[in-house]
Amino acid sequence: MPSLIDLRRRIRSVKNTQQITKAMKVVSAAKLRRAQDRVLAARPYAQSIRRMLANVIQAVGEGHEAEGLEFLIKRPEKRVQLLVITADRGLAGAFNSNVIRTAQKFIQDNSGAEVQLELIGRKGRDFFRKRHRHITGDYSTIFQKVVRYEDALEIAQKVTERFKKGEIDAVYMVLNNFKSLMASRLVVSRLLPLEPPEKQEQIDYIYEQPPGVLLERLLPRYIEAQIYRALLESAAAEHAARMTAMEAASTNAAEVIDSLTLKMNRVRQASITREIIEIVSGAAALD
Repeated sequence: MPSLIDLRRRIRSVKNTQQITKAMKVVSAAKLRRAQDRVLAARPYAQSIRRMLANVIQAVGEGHEAEGLEFLIKRPEKRVQLLVITADRGLAGAFNSNVIRTAQKFIQDNSGAEVQLELIGRKGRDFFRKRHRHITGDYSTIFQKVVRYEDALEIAQKVTERFKKGEIDAVYMVLNNFKSLMASRLVVSRLLPLEPPEKQEQIDYIYEQPPGVLLERLLPRYIEAQIYRALLESAAAEHAARMTAMEAASTNAAEVIDSLTLKMNRVRQASITREIIEIVSGAAALD
């Protein structure tokens, strides 16, 4: 049985850990509020540009100008680019491991193709750096600060140029989408080639340029918006996951403290009882 001093040390250690987890929960809660505001602000723009894209594609007309647009051309997927979006830090429950596991499954399901990884986040980079040979780049500092549109722009320009040059045949993303404080949704989505949005009631725009030229300009902006939104969604989901994990850790620490305190009281009670018995025995021996 551990001694009274050992139990006190363990209780003090767990209390210190609990203070850290509580502080991390407060920090994550503050960051989550700001990240959630950015996600909610970005969603309407992404939805609007998607609606606009659908209307312009309908204006271009099926089987006419749209056939020559590079981002809509489907090729046999022999070389696939996968954007793996993880966090830069851990202590967020299964946030990173779920993304990495899904990326591994994607690689296995597409074993007939050459899957090239673009790693966004330090955790994904550290995992795949020694396990996958086809890594085209990594971005390990994006989430150490507020996500900027310039970060998404850099990634979008890189993958679109590679797609236009024929170096890759398709681009996919795997990430955690922010759903709520208690849950996130793991998503695998295709970025390129673009799947034209479903037909909808067409808005009668007045075009200053031919619709085909407008569509050619609009498609890269759409890809940039999708990547930017994905980065914001992942950042918000990370803070929510870390907040939940730290809350669970604080609760578990409280339970451990209660259990250790009970053991300490029992050891102290046994020690006091033993001392009383020794005193009584010594007094009886003197008589």
